[in-house]
Amino acid sequence: MSHVDVSRVGPSALKANDLASPVRMILTMERLTRELPLQEHSKTRATWQQWLQHPERFRVRQALFQIHLLVGAVVSLYVVMMSVTGSIIVFRDQLSRWFSIAWLVNLHEKLLLGENGRLVNGIGAICVTTVCLTGAIIWWPGAKNWRRSLKVSWGSRFARFTWDAHSALGFWCFLFILMWGISGLYFSFPQAFYVPASLVDPSDQYADRILFVLSELHFGRFAWYTEALWAVLGLVPAFLAFTGVFVCCRRMIYHESSNPNSQ
Repeated sequence: MSHVDVSRVGPSALKANDLASPVRMILTMERLTRELPLQEHSKTRATWQQWLQHPERFRVRQALFQIHLLVGAVVSLYVVMMSVTGSIIVFRDQLSRWFSIAWLVNLHEKLLLGENGRLVNGIGAICVTTVCLTGAIIWWPGAKNWRRSLKVSWGSRFARFTWDAHSALGFWCFLFILMWGISGLYFSFPQAFYVPASLVDPSDQYADRILFVLSELHFGRFAWYTEALWAVLGLVPAFLAFTGVFVCCRRMIYHESSNPNSQ
């Protein structure tokens, strides 16, 4: 039986002598069925290896980086305000004994704009979640450099310190920031959560409990030490917004690489 080049599968690949016998044709197609998935597997493996070693070469990553950069820059002031006010109102029960902070709570929940402010907060939560998820993808610096992205070079120049701090804090606080983004979205658009929850759990055996825990996680009201931890970690998004704007300005104004470690 003649050999068929799998890399040139098509009408010309099956020659006349291969089609002469139905048995030969069946055997040929059976071999192609076995070998083509192996070729696809090899391509997938090569793509994965390239992502592990050189993620910066992928256009998808470059596009996600631009989305991360621009959306982060647009909502930076909003994130700073929500971060600072959120860290303060974690202790609103204690602070309210001394003075009223109702206006501060209203600022955090509705931006002092009523229901329109709640809508804006929902859009802000979508942006924060988007920045968080895109940041998680573009964080991967390659197999040779990922350990360096977990820590900060304290004695380095300001540009590298800013990048390292942004990268490291973003990694270690990823779950917290994602939780704040999703829970903020829940507070603004609760129906978007109730409808799918009722479909997945019609008897409300677990859905209500999960949504309640999500709302409690937003402020960390479990014990005094979780409140203290949430108040400190709540300032991380503000720091990330500041360092992100610096990276954006460095890239767009001075036309320098976002990552000074690559220079």
